[in-house]
Amino acid sequence: MAYVTKSPWVVHYDGSSCNGCDIEVLACLTPMYDVERFGIINTGNPKHADVFLVTGSVNEQNKDVVKQIYDQMPEPKVVVAVGICACSGGVFRDCYNILGGVDTVIPVDCYVPGCAARPEAIIDGVVKGLGVLEAKRAAMLENPPAKAEVAEEAIGEPAEAAEEIEEGGNS
Repeated sequence: MAYVTKSPWVVHYDGSSCNGCDIEVLACLTPMYDVERFGIINTGNPKHADVFLVTGSVNEQNKDVVKQIYDQMPEPKVVVAVGICACSGGVFRDCYNILGGVDTVIPVDCYVPGCAARPEAIIDGVVKGLGVLEAKRAAMLENPPAKAEVAEEAIGEPAEAAEEIEEGGNS
């Protein structure tokens, strides 16, 4: 954990589950397990989050919400699937409306299996996710995004805007 330079913020989303893993995620915040000792803070805003903690499986109704939360998070970001439902669909896997685990919709970096996943395992998964986050940060520092990609994200226009920015022209 010495490599973490700032307090990682976690946003939690419950897909379609029995809420057993959600109770265990909340237990991580209690004084008994005290996830905040690692500097981890729970937030409700994905624009501030570094780690996306997902419990429950993905279905047709929540797949767009999961994608939207993931897309709102700034780079680099880490996704941790908590519980067997988030990992593979769990006991609901063969239901007509279940698409499967979270990895059917967004890329997952760490899996925490269990039904319900123990608080110790959840904390361990988040801490392992922080190692992945730091590796992603280091990779971004070594290979920063191209100017065209940055300009496209900032302005929302095609790469021609990046050429104008490089030349110092106004449009």
